[in-house]
Amino acid sequence: MGSAALLAGASALADTDASVVAPHDRIRLAFIGYGGRAAAHVAGFAARNDCELVAVCDVNQRQLEAGRQHIRTLTRTDPKTYLDMHDLLADRSLDAVIISTPDHWHTPAAIYACQAGKDVYVEKPVTNNVWEGRKLVEAARKYKRIVQVGTQNRSAPYNLAARDYLHSGKLGEIHLVRVYNQKYLGTVKMSSDGPQPDYLDWDKWQGPAPARPFNASRWTNWHDFWDYAGGDVTNDTVHQIDLACMALGIDALPRSVYAQGLARRGSDSQMPDTLAATFEFDNLIMTFNQTLYTPYMIKADMVVRNSDIFPHWPQDADRIEIFGSEAVMVLGRHGCGFQVFGRMKDRQPVVVAQQHGRFPDKEHQANFVDCVRSRKLPNADVQIGHRTAAMCHLANLSYRVGNQFLQVDPQTEQITNNEQAAKLMKPEYRAPYVIAENV
Repeated sequence: MGSAALLAGASALADTDASVVAPHDRIRLAFIGYGGRAAAHVAGFAARNDCELVAVCDVNQRQLEAGRQHIRTLTRTDPKTYLDMHDLLADRSLDAVIISTPDHWHTPAAIYACQAGKDVYVEKPVTNNVWEGRKLVEAARKYKRIVQVGTQNRSAPYNLAARDYLHSGKLGEIHLVRVYNQKYLGTVKMSSDGPQPDYLDWDKWQGPAPARPFNASRWTNWHDFWDYAGGDVTNDTVHQIDLACMALGIDALPRSVYAQGLARRGSDSQMPDTLAATFEFDNLIMTFNQTLYTPYMIKADMVVRNSDIFPHWPQDADRIEIFGSEAVMVLGRHGCGFQVFGRMKDRQPVVVAQQHGRFPDKEHQANFVDCVRSRKLPNADVQIGHRTAAMCHLANLSYRVGNQFLQVDPQTEQITNNEQAAKLMKPEYRAPYVIAENV
């Protein structure tokens, strides 16, 4: 179904239940990159009767076949398979793509998709540096594409309720918010360079990153290398920072960022496993603390996320604490709900307000489909995703240039006081996997 057909049917279908959408009105989806998150998206979109899963692309032939088999099992149809995303994007019958590649491919793939006239659902973090985020926003607007970022907390009803509670003023004046990302990740040991597997196109996998000999550690632990990612700051903390910004109504970059970090001894990861960052906004300070050596800090499992259970907040690995003059709100991501605590009474906690949650993948996917039809901006529009990812990148940049204080112009999105950090906002892209200045 093409864009004209989508627009023509928007008013009739925007409020229609997915179970009664006619086959010819289904949105034709393709998946670029097939792994853990892609498998979850395949399952989610396959459960919708208003979507048709027609293709999958991966440079790893084993992953490609796994994606094909998964779609076949769920839909009883045989999707097309592609090793090159440009071949997939050339299919004019496709309406939208779901991008779940390693992080360094998120923005290039999304820009290529916009240029090819496809709407996009792209996993977080939407970018691997600050500069390319602005380019993706420009591409989405220029080609009039819907670009939904996979920060699904923006579609969770309990998070919207938390936002409304804060905006009502019941928490009082708010000047401090603390964001946490605390868990345990093992150390990384660098293996020797060697021959690439015969089922993997290593050149395409590296894409815009610098060309390097195949190395199993780089391939399987790509989160730990600046070429491909920003560590757990961009991988996981992006959810908490984004949720905090949504709840508080923050819609601009901070005026300054200052991070201090430590790398774990005995690990070959390029990332800090201890990081403390401070973001300065108008009349608000947001702090972020990360520890990746703390196995007693627990990410809530799916039982907690999908039931009326609150985490044990002091050991919840990814909580947000919002301090008002009247009370404090503790907010959990991915379905963990929120609680508001007032002053203790008789040495016992006083819960002023609370709401349980549910894991919001379903709602976020539904919002994407609705926006493909209506052409309204999605809950996690690319501009929002770019800003949140940029905050994570700025914290990493402060660490990378030696724990330096960075001044930021929120309007131009430029670092104004550190030339080294400013240069790192835009890396060199390897031909032919480049992003043009004029997208």
